[in-house]
Amino acid sequence: MKILKWIVAIVIVLILSVYVLAFTGIGNSIVAPIVEGKINEATGLDSKLEIFKLDMSSIDILLQLDSDNSIAIKGSYSLFSQSFDLNYNVMLNKLVSLEKLVQMKLNGAFLTDGKVVGDMQLFNIDGKSDVAASATSYHVELQELNPTSIIAKIDDADLASLLYILNQKKYADAKLNLDVNLKNIKPHQLEGDLKLVTTDGKLNVAVMKKDFNITIPKTDFKMKLDAKLKGDDVIYSYLLNSNLAKIGSSGTVVPDPLQVNSTYALNVQELAVLKPITNADIRGVLNLSGNVKGSQEKMVVDGISDIAASKTTFEAILKEFKPSSLQAKIEHLQLQKLLYMIKQPHYADAVLNMDVKLSSLDMNNLKGDVKTAIKDGVLDSKYLTKTYEFKSPMPKTTFNMTEVTKLAGTLADTQVDFNSNLADLDIKSAKFDLKDSSIVSDYKVKVHDLNRLYFATQRKLKGSIVATGELKKAKDLDLTMLSSIAGGKLDAKLHNDDLKANISNMQTLDVLDILIYPKIFKSKVDGVLKYNLAQAKGTFDAKLKDGEFTKNQVLDLTKKYAKVDMYKQIFVGDANAKIDKENIVALLDLKSNTSAIYTKDTKLNSKTQRIDSNIKIIGNNNPPLYVQLQGDVNSPKVTVDASAILKDEAKKAVDKQVNKLFKKLF
Repeated sequence: MKILKWIVAIVIVLILSVYVLAFTGIGNSIVAPIVEGKINEATGLDSKLEIFKLDMSSIDILLQLDSDNSIAIKGSYSLFSQSFDLNYNVMLNKLVSLEKLVQMKLNGAFLTDGKVVGDMQLFNIDGKSDVAASATSYHVELQELNPTSIIAKIDDADLASLLYILNQKKYADAKLNLDVNLKNIKPHQLEGDLKLVTTDGKLNVAVMKKDFNITIPKTDFKMKLDAKLKGDDVIYSYLLNSNLAKIGSSGTVVPDPLQVNSTYALNVQELAVLKPITNADIRGVLNLSGNVKGSQEKMVVDGISDIAASKTTFEAILKEFKPSSLQAKIEHLQLQKLLYMIKQPHYADAVLNMDVKLSSLDMNNLKGDVKTAIKDGVLDSKYLTKTYEFKSPMPKTTFNMTEVTKLAGTLADTQVDFNSNLADLDIKSAKFDLKDSSIVSDYKVKVHDLNRLYFATQRKLKGSIVATGELKKAKDLDLTMLSSIAGGKLDAKLHNDDLKANISNMQTLDVLDILIYPKIFKSKVDGVLKYNLAQAKGTFDAKLKDGEFTKNQVLDLTKKYAKVDMYKQIFVGDANAKIDKENIVALLDLKSNTSAIYTKDTKLNSKTQRIDSNIKIIGNNNPPLYVQLQGDVNSPKVTVDASAILKDEAKKAVDKQVNKLFKKLF
């Protein structure tokens, strides 16, 4: 009996202790700091429980989050039935100070108050708010703490105020009205409807210009969303209408498991206005419509569009919301309109057709092919001349192209046939690796008339050229070029900026003919050009053989003064040059059995076509004849110094007369 009494006494003491701790002023003062500490630990704020009163049937709490924000709860409850009737008042007058709590910056204020009535099995929340300058009321029913129905009404919410609360700029202004009547939101038992209406919408032209650098006209808009929930289905229709764009969609969505059967239509007069949403820096007109059908496992999106004045159709398949395959056909796309849309200069006009068949869009396992054809192409010669600062106008240039790309894994293998009245380009296989951006490609280029490149070379050229080679680009750039030109061979290799070109058996007359220089010397040339593209500097070393001069003013003078006919002689020798941009300093050393021609430090400007050269000519071991060339390389001023020859001729004449005199004497 004593033991039983002790047990009863202990239980009574424990109950009294719990009661004192939980439901008396003394107990509240002990518990409050503990609760306050837990709240601060969870929120990261220095909150204060200004009021904490809890007894057997009532509760009164005022939590001061900071000096400007507070939450108050007051009402009655039953500990045994777990029922309650509470009033709440949320006064967040300075949302910006709660950034640490909500993990985002908010502005302005949010005030709401209402009642929570029921028990832990079923209770209702009824409240009101003036968020975003609206008249808002709401009713939420919860069963076992899970929402089962929501009824809410928001009248005349101000979009600009809402954007401000969400720390967004005032991109637009409008009145929002939302009517939510979701009687049941339990999965597979959906029942209710939702209506959202936006009126008096206006885009903020000044802010759009400042933030996104897009200029749009005065734009008014309105929006309407109707959704009905029934069983598993959400049946909806949506329409956004403005003087810049019209966007609509309707259909049925099953939330769980996801099933979609919808149509969509997009008619945009100015794509730039969508930049804040799409983050795409594009502009112009776009009409797009199609269907979306399927599930999360496989969803099919098809559509038709008139992008860049084309007739475009496509079908894309998504698996787990990731692109899986794509088929598209683009016909009669206007290249100039596409360039305008993507904010690129007007490089050319052309008509583009494309056929895309990609069975795999996995970037590590691509599969399919893309065929492209461009016709009726015309380059914008005026724009290109101005942009690239050509000294003379680029001629009218027409072009067309066909291209086939096969994708396998990370490799894109492309074949190109490009034709224009400037040059043709053929590529049998250009392999581009998407993983490391490396490329290996063959090529064959043909220039029909070199003189048509005068706008770029600023040099009159004659004839045509065909070159073949290979391009490699990974860490380094390597390019090879082989060409039969000027009766000989050109074998060139480029490594990054360093060019080395070997020439063999080229005919100087053909070279001079291409360069449209006076054809004064016929020979075969073997040589090496070493040139750095970045520095525009290099050297040229050549050997000349079987050399013969053609009719020219210098050798005519040599024949007159030196009594030597060099036209009948065969020369061999060396030619060397140092190149520094357009300035060339050359050396020429030619020799025959009896004669020699030598010049050192000859200066030639390839841009101005000016020459300054001093030439030393020795014929049949006679005293030298000195010739100076200055001025235009095509018709230079020629100055002859024959004083050494004339002195020698005078000495010979005196000797002849003395000999005659002695003969007469003896």
